[in-house]
Amino acid sequence: MEKLFVCKSLDELSQVANLILENFSQYRVFAFYGKMGVGKTTLIKHICKILDVEDNVVSPSFSIINEYKTLSKESVFHFDFYRIKNLVEALDIGYEDYFYSDSFCFIEWPEKIEELLPENFVYVHIDINENDNSRIIKLKD
Repeated sequence: MEKLFVCKSLDELSQVANLILENFSQYRVFAFYGKMGVGKTTLIKHICKILDVEDNVVSPSFSIINEYKTLSKESVFHFDFYRIKNLVEALDIGYEDYFYSDSFCFIEWPEKIEELLPENFVYVHIDINENDNSRIIKLKD
C-alpha cells in the first residue's frame, strides 16, 4: 500500500499522524527518511501523542534510543541513527530486541542501518515543497 499526504501547517500534523496509524495499523516499525530539519521528530511527537505517550518526546540524537511509556504502560521506542558510525553500534544496542518486540519503533535516519530493518516496516519519506513550505509525506509498506 502506498499513501501520500500533504501537510500545509503544523495544525494538520495531528490529522496526518492519525491517518498514518489508521492506514498502517498492522505495523509497529516505521522508518522516517528526509533531510535534516524536515520534521521527522515533529511528526513522531504527534504520533506519540495519539498513542498516549506520557513522556516528553525528543530526538534521541546523542543517546541513539529513547524509550517512552504510554498511559497504559506500553513501551514506544524512538531511534536516531544519525550519529552512528557503523552497523556494529546498532548491533551493540541490541536493535533486534526492539524491532521485533511488537512495540512501536520510530526510526530516524534508517538509511544508516537499512540492512538491519525488519522485513515488515513502513517507509515514511518527508520532503519540503519549496513553493509553499508544506510537507509531502509519502508512506509505503
